[in-house]
Amino acid sequence: MIVFERIFLYYNTLNGNDAMRRYYNAYSRYLKSRFPWRVYKLPLDAGFNCPNRDGRVAFGGCTFCSNASFSPNSSGVLKSVREQVEEGIAVYRKRRFGGEKFIAYFQAFTNTDAPVDQLAPLYDEALSHPDVVGLAIATRPDCVPEPVLDLLTDLQKRTALFLEVGLQSIHDETLRRVNRGHTFAEFVDAVDRIKKRGLYLSTHLILGLPGEDRSMMLETADRVAQMPIDAVKLTHLYIPRQAPLAQAHRRGELVLLTLSDYIQLVCDVLERLPERLIIERLMGELDGEDILSPRWEKHKGEILEMIEAEFARRGTCQGILFREGPQSDIECDPAQVQRCIPPMTAPIKS
Repeated sequence: MIVFERIFLYYNTLNGNDAMRRYYNAYSRYLKSRFPWRVYKLPLDAGFNCPNRDGRVAFGGCTFCSNASFSPNSSGVLKSVREQVEEGIAVYRKRRFGGEKFIAYFQAFTNTDAPVDQLAPLYDEALSHPDVVGLAIATRPDCVPEPVLDLLTDLQKRTALFLEVGLQSIHDETLRRVNRGHTFAEFVDAVDRIKKRGLYLSTHLILGLPGEDRSMMLETADRVAQMPIDAVKLTHLYIPRQAPLAQAHRRGELVLLTLSDYIQLVCDVLERLPERLIIERLMGELDGEDILSPRWEKHKGEILEMIEAEFARRGTCQGILFREGPQSDIECDPAQVQRCIPPMTAPIKS
């Protein structure tokens, strides 16, 4: 229940004040333009694995990952997809969160990591609930073979479909260090094949990964900015207690971002991403018994306000530094600054 409440509070923060989201292309605006109802995501665990956990490409999984820290159904006895959907909807409605319709979010582990004759019934089970109006499916770039893309293309014809492919960093040395088990080239190939199908595609980036400095993180932002993806999720590196990185943290081997550093980096990254990109998320988990560090002692609404305050201080916004092609030595064009600070009464474009 606690994780469901954290998820609600995050999306409610995004949904609650679009006037304040004028500095970036908030996910809330996209949802409002896409659906006539108030829509929330229901996180699900369908019992999948990851190829970097079971030895196919590596063992142990991503060093920063513990699904229990962000997925409410990843501990205890695994329930059916339908049970998880019904219980999730009941939580939202019992707490009067205002959810009218829902996106079934296949979140835990790699949710295309099975033959299509096993995947299709799971997706259909989620869609069988009358209040489920879409599917969000999280996966990896090495787990989207053509038969899976055929299935997803068919699904998109009958429901709203959101495909999430994790990247975290464009730097192969970083991907090896955190045990991702794939390369940036594999991500580029996956994006190309996915977008040829016309599928909605978002990716995940983590700021503060071990061994990365600011320039490396901005290189990732610049490269992703040139790709034909639809949305980005940004998170800070946080350490779940059960994640492999927790041991390195306890030994004092990790330097984590401070909140002040993260606010600066988020704004730096958003300035370089094109304004067409939907920003689905702006931070990782902040509290809960599973989170070891950092403990910033702020809730997500406060951090969103800090990000907006920094944009206001700079007089910039998402996309102000974006240019098609190479992004080296880019500078803010004063002629574009005015579009970053529209009047509070101005209509917000979806």
